[in-house]
Amino acid sequence: MMSIVCREFAANLPQWGPATPRRAGSVGYTAPNPIALSARFDMNSSKPAALLSALFRVRVPLVAAAVVAALGAAPAGAQTQPAKSAGKLVAQAQPQQGQTFEEEIVPQRYANNAKVDAFIDEMVSRNGFDSTSLHALFSRISYSATAVKLVRPAPSPTVKNWRVYRSRFIEPIRINAGVKFWKANQATLQRASEQFGVPPEVIVGIIGVETIYGRYMGNFRVLDALTTLTFDYPDTPNRDSRQATFRKNLEDFLVWTRDNQLDPTTVLGSYTGAIGIPQFLPSSIREYAVDFDGTGHVDLRSSPVDAIGSVANYLKQHGWETDRPVVWQITPDTGSLGIAQAAADGQPEPHWALSQLLRAGMTLNEPTVNITTEAGTPVTVVDLPSPGRATEYMLGLKNFYVLTRYNRSFFYALTVYQLGEAVKAQMEASGALQPSATETQSQ
Repeated sequence: MMSIVCREFAANLPQWGPATPRRAGSVGYTAPNPIALSARFDMNSSKPAALLSALFRVRVPLVAAAVVAALGAAPAGAQTQPAKSAGKLVAQAQPQQGQTFEEEIVPQRYANNAKVDAFIDEMVSRNGFDSTSLHALFSRISYSATAVKLVRPAPSPTVKNWRVYRSRFIEPIRINAGVKFWKANQATLQRASEQFGVPPEVIVGIIGVETIYGRYMGNFRVLDALTTLTFDYPDTPNRDSRQATFRKNLEDFLVWTRDNQLDPTTVLGSYTGAIGIPQFLPSSIREYAVDFDGTGHVDLRSSPVDAIGSVANYLKQHGWETDRPVVWQITPDTGSLGIAQAAADGQPEPHWALSQLLRAGMTLNEPTVNITTEAGTPVTVVDLPSPGRATEYMLGLKNFYVLTRYNRSFFYALTVYQLGEAVKAQMEASGALQPSATETQSQ
């Protein structure tokens, strides 16, 4: 996969590549379901019934009356505010491991360039760089036509297919690689779990989806990619915001390499500038990466220990709730699925109170969940369409939302969770990991 680009622009990237849809199911972002509610409702609203009624009648005529009545009378619950997207990018076509993309279309394209000169002036005044050195550096940067091609939106939307997307990640090769990675880093995973409150299987799931445990980390020169996408982003409706994001990451990349005495021309990563085993963008490296192996510096490309600690810290800083679920299963009956279809609006942040959906007639397929104590728990309805099959639904909790902060995609978040669970199950089956007391009691 690739990259912790800001979740905010992952939604606008196309889906390509081996591990596609990483930008939400490959491209990181799961667009609102066309058959889902077209508005996000305030759980604190005392009068949602009128608007809900109109929408529900169009979508689920058989359950409309019950849904509207129940939601209209449901007690309000806490609703979290929309959060800024954080970052991640998709996994797209890459060169053979060991090769490097070096594309010079226009010699010294970024020398004597007014936009680059203005950027250098900012770097000098804000970060204390030497102007002459930066001008010399930018004169050596190559324009990456490949990076431009890969970020350009596809001419027509790709049909989302959960089953196909999932099959690319939840498969024997990746699961076995995850078992090997877990065994080799078991003590580190346990330490990260204890320090940050994030389960080992979640960390293993993210790293497995991102790079297959460090096998595919990208072969683009990060300096070329970030410079190209800062100053030559393709002409798209969201170009200004995308350029601003890459500009910030270019600044952070130069500061990070300077402060860590790295040669910026030798750092390799994804076509969006994501680096290392967990595919962090430079801005995320500076803010969330940790020196978990105690060497005095962060090395996300060569140190699995730093990668593990950094992923755990990233999730913790974005609100991971220790010992809380990621998703809840919905009973697959007609009534529950109809309500789920009507309430699925593509919003990753939990904004329905569980009680609202239960009052509408939805039931959970979760025998151990106390629906009384969990009544006020905020949830989102996760829709998983697969052409030719009935759309699958489940409820995402706060931890599901946190996973979408790594990559704004329902497909991505659920795949990370399920891959981690699959690796954990194989670890337990082989005797390499003992089931927890809670799991044993529930069996």
